[in-house]
Amino acid sequence: MPDKIIGFSKLSRDKKISWISKNFLDNSNEFESILNKYLNDDKNLQSIHNSLSENVISNFHLPYSVSPNFLINNKNYCIPLVTEESSVVAALSNSSKFWYDRGGFKSKVLSKIKTGQVHFKYDGNAESLEKFIIENEHRLIESTDRITKKMRERGGGISNIKLVNKSKELKSYYQLHLEFNTIDSMGANFINSCLEIISKNFKELLNDSSKFKESEKRIEIIMSILSNYTPECIVESSVECKIEDLSDIDGITAKEFALKFKNAFDIANIDISRAVTHNKGIMNGIDAVLISTGNDFRAVEAGIHAFASSKGKYKSLSECTIIDNIFKIKLKIPLSIGTIGGITDIHPMVKLSLKLLENPTSDKLMNIICSVGLAQNFAAVKSLVTSGIQKGHMKMHLINLLIKQNATKDQINKSEAYFKDRDINSQSVKDFLDLN
Repeated sequence: MPDKIIGFSKLSRDKKISWISKNFLDNSNEFESILNKYLNDDKNLQSIHNSLSENVISNFHLPYSVSPNFLINNKNYCIPLVTEESSVVAALSNSSKFWYDRGGFKSKVLSKIKTGQVHFKYDGNAESLEKFIIENEHRLIESTDRITKKMRERGGGISNIKLVNKSKELKSYYQLHLEFNTIDSMGANFINSCLEIISKNFKELLNDSSKFKESEKRIEIIMSILSNYTPECIVESSVECKIEDLSDIDGITAKEFALKFKNAFDIANIDISRAVTHNKGIMNGIDAVLISTGNDFRAVEAGIHAFASSKGKYKSLSECTIIDNIFKIKLKIPLSIGTIGGITDIHPMVKLSLKLLENPTSDKLMNIICSVGLAQNFAAVKSLVTSGIQKGHMKMHLINLLIKQNATKDQINKSEAYFKDRDINSQSVKDFLDLN
């Protein structure tokens, strides 16, 4: 086992690689060779990548794909996607094309409130503290004027501060709960900066107050941080058509398909085993757009899955209804994203993605992302209730299996016809290569 290393981040790239190779890879030259292959030839571009993280020794490439024919609110989009799962892009392209001729996706932002909390301990009178917060709300907000000026000029800023008493759940525990509108910015740094200023001024205002005894002025600030749970930053997308307009799908009638499809959605709404996988399918599409546009997919994932549990049980994020012969599916999710700030102004591929989407506002990007999630959801469940998920998935996975087994270009060209009506798995690919 190698000794603990001090000052690793201060080592040059070459010395970092040498240390890793010596201690973990038996001085393998292959390690450095692979790392060098994925460095950018453009030194300026590599410099940008180096600045995005610490201890950068190379780049990890993922495919950058697009899905055309996305009709969202009567506007046609070509969606940028970053994902390593080939079936995701194929499914989205089929789904967008399917709904393009049936009116496309309708989407709207329902609300855009983001929140953050100052967490603290307090042993004084709760009613007096709540009254103090109400009386001093404007002073607390004004204490952030220097950093909120530009956001306020765009129509955003801090909209509300209230005291939340959680002392029954945890002894002496309270929150200052703040609501924010960050316009087109995701706003994490903005929110956290505001919270830290307010926590400091809250403590000072309380200490200077003549309405509290000295013993009641003592508060212990635990932390000040935004929340990735954003149940009031909501977007909703839907598609619908008459059942007969679905047409026959994979050998079953439109009516049979619609009923089977709805049953699959109903199962996801009552069974957690299915709900998690159902929602993961939705996130396949959402994450691919989030990554391509430089948004924090980890924060969005956390908020969305918490939202799926907000009624006390983890449930499907989407719903399917059949009313008066109208087949409809709808997705409603919390989505805290941005189109300015962060790496949107730095990363060339992120800037390209936003340009491809015609530099959308955060509202428009919310509509796009939610619609992509719904499209992915439709495609996945459509496969499940008809031909099965593996047929399409393994067809897309075939090329990976061939490359893994060192297939030649000629063998790859022959494989499509060979596997048209055959099962695809590691053994069947090996058998094919042995024959060809």
